[in-house]
Amino acid sequence: MKMMRKPALAVMTGIALVAVACTSGQTTDAGDGSAPGAPAAAIAATAPTPFPTQVPPPPTPKPEPTIEAASAPAVDGTATPAPLARTSTPTPTLPDTGEAPSRLTRGWATDFTKHSVDWDEIISGGPPRDGIPPIDEPEFLDVADAPRYMTDSAPVLNLEINGEAKAYPLSIMIWHEIVNDVVGGVPVSITYCPLCNTAIVFDRRVNGQVLDFGTSGKLRNSDLIMWDRQTESWWQQITGEAIIGELTGTVLEFIPAALVSWEAFAKANPEGLLLSRRTGFNRDYDGGPYGGYDTIGSDPFLFFGDIDDRLPAMERVVGMTVDDQTVAYPFVIFEDTAVVNDVVGSQDLVIFYASDTLSAFRGPGYSAAKEIGSTGVYDPNLDGQKLAFRQDGPSIVDDQTGSSWTVLGEAVDGPLAGKSLSPIVHANHFWFAWSVFFPNSDLRSGQDVTG
Repeated sequence: MKMMRKPALAVMTGIALVAVACTSGQTTDAGDGSAPGAPAAAIAATAPTPFPTQVPPPPTPKPEPTIEAASAPAVDGTATPAPLARTSTPTPTLPDTGEAPSRLTRGWATDFTKHSVDWDEIISGGPPRDGIPPIDEPEFLDVADAPRYMTDSAPVLNLEINGEAKAYPLSIMIWHEIVNDVVGGVPVSITYCPLCNTAIVFDRRVNGQVLDFGTSGKLRNSDLIMWDRQTESWWQQITGEAIIGELTGTVLEFIPAALVSWEAFAKANPEGLLLSRRTGFNRDYDGGPYGGYDTIGSDPFLFFGDIDDRLPAMERVVGMTVDDQTVAYPFVIFEDTAVVNDVVGSQDLVIFYASDTLSAFRGPGYSAAKEIGSTGVYDPNLDGQKLAFRQDGPSIVDDQTGSSWTVLGEAVDGPLAGKSLSPIVHANHFWFAWSVFFPNSDLRSGQDVTG
């Protein structure tokens, strides 16, 4: 069954504050040891209207370095495991919906003769193009020099490519949504749509060209629509597919990345890097613009479609596509176990869960946040042997050797210490978002997994 829901008024008010804060035009350095930027509410108090009426010009992209199509060699001489799965969509059939309305085309150089979705599905999210500003020149700190505000349970997106590991705090991502970066020699876009809780990393090379991504100011089914500055095509963040413009039908390559706690990242990557708060923008990185948004029973913002009532709209699910099969595992499974062994299509997989990660949807300070946990998804086959995993007290161990494993898929004790499992692309989406984009997804319970 499907249910219709209305967006919560309280959340709409909160998003309006984000619109004002993100389009305030301030570029003061927030720093890493100094006081955070002004709270959104304080900025909103001085604003005459909740949404600006003028669209600022997009930033001029700096020239990209020439990068070979193949990934750079790893620091330790080994290659980063190739993604074993990725979210994808079928080749689109272009709808015959006439010319694009002026509300979408105004101010854009996009080729609107090419599109794979109906115009009516696209709405304004409030801020204008790049009103939620992407970070194009990210600065980083050494893990050893991490500031005190990085509490152990703070959520970060963990990304490792060719021996280089970086952490992107959701406290920053929630205000910027996109970071254009180069990691391990690979040009990537780190993306996060707070409204859908979709944290996804893409390789931003398409047909030999490196793209720079920004926020279009538009939404489809509450999900961020990105745009690239090279062709001004529009991209659906949750699927990685170009839905309007010259590159319509192109799907970006997904790169495995997991949301984990800062402590988990720092322990696994003592030589790693942390995204700095020196973004060039004045934002309240200690405060949360969407406090309480993920409360079970609340309504998604700017979502007017049907909600699959097999789960509450805001329930988190581990969503992935494996062997062209979409599958979701609700977080409620992890109330009973920290390990799920399963098979999807012909692919063996194991899900590790850690309970120590906080929600990004909190008020001022992480003290007001709730623990929601984090997941990693991996191929359990290692060195020609399929491992079976189980929870043993606070630890995750494999039955074959008794080695202990972390949520990042690394053995830290026992005969396999130092070994790592190959990651499988996944994300911890809100259920309403996953199910609307993948309506035929298999929803698995604890009784469904094959073990």
